[in-house]
Amino acid sequence: MKTDIVLLAALAGLTQRVSAQAQGYGQCGGVNWNGATSCVSGWTCTYSNPYYSQCLPGGNGGGGGNTVTVTSTITQVSTTTVRQTVTSTNWQYETLTETQTVTSTVTRNGGQCTPNPSCNSDRTFDLFGVNEAGAEFGTKIPGTLGTDFTWPTQDSIQYFLDKGFNAIRIPILLERVAPPATGLKDPSKYNQGYLSGLYGLLSYITANGGKAIIDVHNFGRYNGQILTDVEGFGNFWQALSSWTNFNDNIIYDLMNEYHDMENGLVFQLNQAGISAIRSNNIGNLILVEGNAWSGAWHWVENNDMLKYLTDPRKNMVYEMHQYLDSDGSGTSEDCVSSTIGAERVASATQWCEENNVKCFLGEVGAGPNDVCKAAVSGLLCALKNSDAWVGATWWAAGPWWPSDYFQSIEPPNGRAVEIYVPLLESFL
Repeated sequence: MKTDIVLLAALAGLTQRVSAQAQGYGQCGGVNWNGATSCVSGWTCTYSNPYYSQCLPGGNGGGGGNTVTVTSTITQVSTTTVRQTVTSTNWQYETLTETQTVTSTVTRNGGQCTPNPSCNSDRTFDLFGVNEAGAEFGTKIPGTLGTDFTWPTQDSIQYFLDKGFNAIRIPILLERVAPPATGLKDPSKYNQGYLSGLYGLLSYITANGGKAIIDVHNFGRYNGQILTDVEGFGNFWQALSSWTNFNDNIIYDLMNEYHDMENGLVFQLNQAGISAIRSNNIGNLILVEGNAWSGAWHWVENNDMLKYLTDPRKNMVYEMHQYLDSDGSGTSEDCVSSTIGAERVASATQWCEENNVKCFLGEVGAGPNDVCKAAVSGLLCALKNSDAWVGATWWAAGPWWPSDYFQSIEPPNGRAVEIYVPLLESFL
């Protein structure tokens, strides 16, 4: 069994080595924080919540965050309850802990999970549509348009808009925007050729009544390594959001599917992206993804600490993904069962409802067969039956999917078009 202090650190997910001063958008305070409590010149340590203070632009550095007195009770969902009383002055803490053994029982729907609930026909999704893949394809950096990567076609996008879908998620590659040779911190060195392709697509989608989601499709990596440059990531989003703030129908998906990373780093990168976008006085919707591939079925175990993220504009939605094959990877067209869709989003739905937050299923996909069709229908019904879910986007359309790719709904002949386009239309 972990010690109390380790439990608290794991819950906060924010341990870091001690350094002299925190960098821009870095952490500078919080419960059990052992790192720097002042910021480099030009940044001020700003209180967000008891678990997190962050270096934000402004001031002369050296700030230690606001003085705050907090009393909180934290329950570790296992066999240990940890009670913590914290009094802080300039981030100096005294912590008193006690433990006890508890038994926790969760009951849903009278003690049973209903796998295929009847749909709430009175609800409509705020965001419902499709991923349009292609600009993130290939490994060559920067690569050649038409050879290494491609942009989705206007014809494909218009096909879905004409049917009533309103959300188009556009994956892009971080290295193609910010070349590794010059890094993230200097936006003047960003690849304007690649960005012009993105601008054209965003303009087309929003001019024709759609909502365009910019998805940095990098899995928490940059140049082949785990992304650790928190300040650089903030610089990236500060620049990109200022350049793409065409209208309210642009949506910012900070990072696709973090995985195999420290939870504290995932938290800091997300908070840096949020803070950087809001520093431009931009109120557009921000989508926040989590660790462990952002999977809905494992969200609670891996990403509970993300509920402490702070958005001053209060326009943030948690994005999850869910596939229905045995390992949840979306690489097999065989679904576990006809009820697996509703089953796999049940715990995530409860988390969204209990924390009074909004959630979005940014990727969902399955094989074109009767078992999977029933599972997808059950999943989408489960989303419709909870006010917490704002919608979903199917993975995927895009002009370069091979003819045998089982989840392709690229019109007119994608392998999944015949089964899933009518099914998705029925949820509009």
